[in-house]
Amino acid sequence: MPDGSTGQFVRISGLKRYFDVSAPWLVRMIESRPRQIVQAVDGIDIEIAKGETFSLVGESGCGKSTVARLVVGLYPPTAGTIEFDGNDMAGRHSRADMAALRRRMQMIFQDPYASLNPRWRVFDIIAEPIRAFGLSTDKADLQKRVEDLLRQVKLTPADGRKFPHEFSGGQRQRVSIARALASQPEFLVCDEPTSALDVSVQAQILNLMVDLQRRFGLTYLFISHNLAVVYHISTRVGVMYLGRLVEVAPTETLFTRPKHPYTRMLLDTIPDLDMTGRQRAPVGGEVPSPINPPSGCTFHPRCPFANDRCKAERPMPIAIEGGTVACHAIEEGRLPVEERTYVANS
Repeated sequence: MPDGSTGQFVRISGLKRYFDVSAPWLVRMIESRPRQIVQAVDGIDIEIAKGETFSLVGESGCGKSTVARLVVGLYPPTAGTIEFDGNDMAGRHSRADMAALRRRMQMIFQDPYASLNPRWRVFDIIAEPIRAFGLSTDKADLQKRVEDLLRQVKLTPADGRKFPHEFSGGQRQRVSIARALASQPEFLVCDEPTSALDVSVQAQILNLMVDLQRRFGLTYLFISHNLAVVYHISTRVGVMYLGRLVEVAPTETLFTRPKHPYTRMLLDTIPDLDMTGRQRAPVGGEVPSPINPPSGCTFHPRCPFANDRCKAERPMPIAIEGGTVACHAIEEGRLPVEERTYVANS
């Protein structure tokens, strides 16, 4: 796992994003329907140090990918701030200053089949950010840059003449990574970059990403639902549930001494390949609707340790073991922190 360094490079404070999914006004008037608002991200705080990999995990629909899109500016936040290297991304910036900030952050998308233009050759796909940000001086320089990028992701310069459909899924994701690196970014947002790939190919892409991080000093925000992947690539991990962060901890701490009941239940889904005989409490129940989330702690309908306070009062994060946890049971000492062995398969 990569090592983080001191100094906060990315700071997210009070971030919220709500989506209005209401029926059209006339339908609501005729049928007396209320407006429906999806609380996709409901107030989260994240700090990412330069050179580290911060991962977000959680079940589908918990808001992970929405956070990724908010950070790179694909969605405007409903509330909260996103600071990148001391710059408020929502603040007033000149077009040149904003372009300079955008160049320093890029995104790798989940589906390598959908994120590449099928009508463009790979050379043009990778060259597009170089041209857009004015990083190349002439045609020969552009050619060299693209060829170097292809080599860095373990492809060949000859692959630049091909179209995306001529590659396998893993090779397409390598092209996506090369395109992301083309603008010489410092921060990459990776939205489940290996979930559409076979397991053996996943390992190759993860190894490539770790190698590139070490070589270029990259900082990652890594989104995944695969706990084994998260264990092997992350410096720190944030666990999301229904738009909120329930626990943040260094990776080793989270996988050996998880605090929040939801984190423990998630980790119990990891296959026990060493057959340690540890007791399991698989995640039960369904994720409530983000349109009408439960009061208090949103996890309380599924939590075996919930009491009346959990149902009525939203827990605030408390500092513990180099991280934070938002749980009344932990705060009150009703749920002791135990060291356990979770085996993450690679």
